[in-house]
Amino acid sequence: MRARRSLTLVGIKRFFGAVLLSASAVLAQAVGETHARSNDAPGASRRAPAIVVGLAGGMVRHDNRVHGVVQFAERLRRDFPEGVYVQVFENRRWQEAREEIERRLDANQDGKLSEEEKQSARVVLYGHSWGASEILHLAGELGREGIPVLLTIQVDSVRKPGEDGTVVPVNVAEAINFYQDDGWLHGRAEIRAADPAHTTILGNIRREYKSAACPGYPWYNRWFTVPHCAIEIDPQVWEQAEALIRGRLQPTDASASGQP
Repeated sequence: MRARRSLTLVGIKRFFGAVLLSASAVLAQAVGETHARSNDAPGASRRAPAIVVGLAGGMVRHDNRVHGVVQFAERLRRDFPEGVYVQVFENRRWQEAREEIERRLDANQDGKLSEEEKQSARVVLYGHSWGASEILHLAGELGREGIPVLLTIQVDSVRKPGEDGTVVPVNVAEAINFYQDDGWLHGRAEIRAADPAHTTILGNIRREYKSAACPGYPWYNRWFTVPHCAIEIDPQVWEQAEALIRGRLQPTDASASGQP
């Protein structure tokens, strides 16, 4: 008698287990079909993230918080908490910066960029000293891949060996140049567009630093390159830079879901 009851209980458990499993499968299929329909709907493809990449000058590390390029990245992360990827690289690591940009633009993660993924790119590049020179090189490399750049911001751009650092590539929509000429080490006074029909030069803006200080910088910077360092930590320069970035990115950031 007990054996029969046990068999009956086992049968009941198996029955309800099969019912629950079947219901779960039906629900999963329904969710999957709904998700597929939403992805197939017009305009439902993933938006490319807004990407802001900074290149540090000289031999400065990407995480050295004394320097203005790094401080500016922290400021942007605070002021643009959602939908904007911000990162600083050493200027010698420009190839890693390019790879990271391309990886983040690859919305479907298939290892290659479609024309839609390229044209939906929202990329801003900025840098100081050698980093400022290098961002034009980086922009040009992105251009070779068909990737547009919204804006480049150069702060006291110093020419790196083998580079020009003054001609803005055709894939860059807008560019601005901040420079000073008070010290023996100073930036290029003028940048120009490779093709003015495609690139707008927003300005070559001269700053003065007759008397300045660079707290926290190495002794050789504080003795020999004060104006060159002072422009990197000039709050007015970065306020203008942030206003420009905000103007290019904010109109489409309202619907962003979060920083990747």
